[in-house]
Amino acid sequence: MLDSMGQMLGVMQTRDAQRMAEERGLDLVEITPNATPPVCKIMDYGKFKYEESIKAKQQRKAQKVQKVKEVKFHPGTDTNDFNYKLNQIRGFLEDGSKVKLTLQFRGRENAHREIGEDVISRVLEQLKDECFIEQAPKTLGRVHGALIGPPRKK
Repeated sequence: MLDSMGQMLGVMQTRDAQRMAEERGLDLVEITPNATPPVCKIMDYGKFKYEESIKAKQQRKAQKVQKVKEVKFHPGTDTNDFNYKLNQIRGFLEDGSKVKLTLQFRGRENAHREIGEDVISRVLEQLKDECFIEQAPKTLGRVHGALIGPPRKK
């Protein structure tokens, strides 16, 4: 059992600890329930809950959220559009975002899927030194896609 200042009061009965807490106008809070005997502390429970919520809020704020950007291609993507999208992807990777590359087949484009698959492989070839391939290119229905991320630190 601990008092409000953190001083060890020793092992005692629960009702004795409860009485001490009531005399001081505070609450008896169980800190470590799994220990034998359980560790309790005399403190203001409202203040304790408030401090816990502040700690949780700071941990959420310090947590880095991974963003996934999507860049769409078509089998007929021309050279200038291709280069523009390539530069966009480079910018996303420099910012630390993951990039999902998708290529949608429409209508007659389904007959020549190899042309579309070549577009994604060209992107990966151009960026091979600047990214890490997290999900290899694969086709799911009418969509061919891959997932790349910033290069991993050694």
